[in-house]
Amino acid sequence: MRILLFGLLFVLPPFLKPWVLRRFGGARVGKHVSIGWFASIAAREIELGDYAAVRAVTLIRLDGAFRLGRQSEISNFCLIYGASDLEIGDQCYIGPQGLLNCDEPVRMGYYSALGPRSMVFTHGSFLPFTQGYWVKLAGVTIGSHVWCAAGVFLHPGVEIGDECFVNSRSVVTQSIPAGSAVEGNPARVVQAMDAVRRKMSPRRVDAALQQVLRDFARVTLEREMGITAIVREPNRLAFVWNGKAYAVEIVASTRSAQTLPVRAASERGVYLVNSHHYSPSSDAIWFNLLDLSTRASDDAVHEALRIFMQRYFGMRFTLLD
Repeated sequence: MRILLFGLLFVLPPFLKPWVLRRFGGARVGKHVSIGWFASIAAREIELGDYAAVRAVTLIRLDGAFRLGRQSEISNFCLIYGASDLEIGDQCYIGPQGLLNCDEPVRMGYYSALGPRSMVFTHGSFLPFTQGYWVKLAGVTIGSHVWCAAGVFLHPGVEIGDECFVNSRSVVTQSIPAGSAVEGNPARVVQAMDAVRRKMSPRRVDAALQQVLRDFARVTLEREMGITAIVREPNRLAFVWNGKAYAVEIVASTRSAQTLPVRAASERGVYLVNSHHYSPSSDAIWFNLLDLSTRASDDAVHEALRIFMQRYFGMRFTLLD
């Protein structure tokens, strides 16, 4: 039955897949889950959190349990297989063309990622064990707030602590302590994360948001959406999309409640909020930088800005209903 369902899911259109998994596979499927074209999932137990996504042409075939956390994403052309479990926490990401062998359990914490073409193996054998060659079967654990960049290879038994960065093309053969930046083959600790990560004051966040606005105008508005008439100010962008006037504005940390932005009646406001004084109205579109949250919206500019900040600046906002 499981194999039959796997084949059926592969050919079904995406809008039917969550329902079929829930109805015929006994899966626990949250709200707004998406499973792309020619993607399929089979496992003993399946749990997909709210807004979880399995992108097109990704195949997941496990004999154990599969859990994909809230707002986590497995990108295109991934292959995931094995006799054991895969547990992926909330707000995680696996990049395109990833390969995960789960013959032993593989676990990812919260807000962690594997970059494109990364590989995880939980067993290593080909030459005969009875002739003296080595064999290793052991699970892999990736902590929270871990970024493994493109092309990383994780060996069986590896544990990566919280708050780590693994540079591109690294081969990780031994466990990595929390708070480390590593690179190389074999991977070695080259620096503490505290030395890499900048200290961010509220004013530095304001300045960072100005860069986000500049790049959003250049990359998304101009190149992707084809908008050429953009009014640019340090803390504000104004433009028209599909006949609607928009203003994307930073609510800076230095703003008081008396100086909060007031938009024209004809303008739709999208606010990047870095201030405790801002109380959004019921119809406002906002991104709260203090806790990385935003209200779910079907507005095209809101979605374009959310995806841009996630893709280029690593800011994954929790979607509130």
